Amino acid sequence: MTTAPPRQAERAGVPAAIAAQDSPRGDKVFSTLALTAGCLILAVLFGVAVFLVVQAIPAFTADPADIQGGKGFLAYIAPIVIGTVIAAAIALVIATPISIGVALFITHFAPRRIASALGYVIDLLAAIPSVIYGAWGASFLAREISPAYVWLAENAGWIPIFSGPASATGKTILTAGIVLSVMVLPIITSLSREIFLQTPKLHEEAALALGATRWEMIKMAVFPFARPGVVSAIMLGLGRALGETMAVALVLSSGALTVSLVQSGNQTIAAEIALNFPEASGLKVATLIAAGLVLFVITLAVNMVARWIISRHKEFSGAN
Repeated sequence: MTTAPPRQAERAGVPAAIAAQDSPRGDKVFSTLALTAGCLILAVLFGVAVFLVVQAIPAFTADPADIQGGKGFLAYIAPIVIGTVIAAAIALVIATPISIGVALFITHFAPRRIASALGYVIDLLAAIPSVIYGAWGASFLAREISPAYVWLAENAGWIPIFSGPASATGKTILTAGIVLSVMVLPIITSLSREIFLQTPKLHEEAALALGATRWEMIKMAVFPFARPGVVSAIMLGLGRALGETMAVALVLSSGALTVSLVQSGNQTIAAEIALNFPEASGLKVATLIAAGLVLFVITLAVNMVARWIISRHKEFSGAN
């Protein structure tokens, strides 16, 4: 393979230094590094999975009477799995519409100066440590929102999720879900904003030229293009909500599983591990690691479902 002389390469618009490089060697080095990085990630993931499985075996094989609660591992893990799912679901229900609305406002409605300032604030929210959110939720939000819980229990108590007695401290699974929604909001908003900005301008201008309103243009051009990316953003937010530890640990008080969102009780897997692991020993350590394995499987399943949802729309391209 011969390379073009430097002057000829410069006439073709290629700098002489780049044209003189041995591109096959560079491609080989880059592909080797990329392959190594990919294999390293898989090796780390496999190592974590093996560690969790090996360390959790004693909890799976132990006498049920020796597990906390005395009814076996399944009876121990089921309530906190349900609590984890409830808290994450509350966070997504609250954060998803707000995040998408804010991202649309920044990209399609707000003046440039306001959009820049608002985008900076959203990015700043993502940098706040989770312990700060937890302290805010436990010391301020729980206290201020407890009268609303009392009102819900008195006026909508016939609905199971609002049945009383309401928590006097406000430290409930609903409060934890609200705190988590504030935490995942900047993640979903930032990613959705970048995706909305990548919508082909020709699609937007074509819709407007055909007489569509601004909202109709967003429905016809922006949302179809951005759907896979928005789903990815929501799944990343869900992963953050499922694995969040300190904020939930500070907001929730330990208690039994309850259907009501305004009563004290419920717990998440991550908070359960964080609160009990420092003082655990023996079989208790194995039980908490087994709980971590369950959370690992849940997170992996969520990511697999997200990839499946995205793959259904991979045929759509902004160049079409």
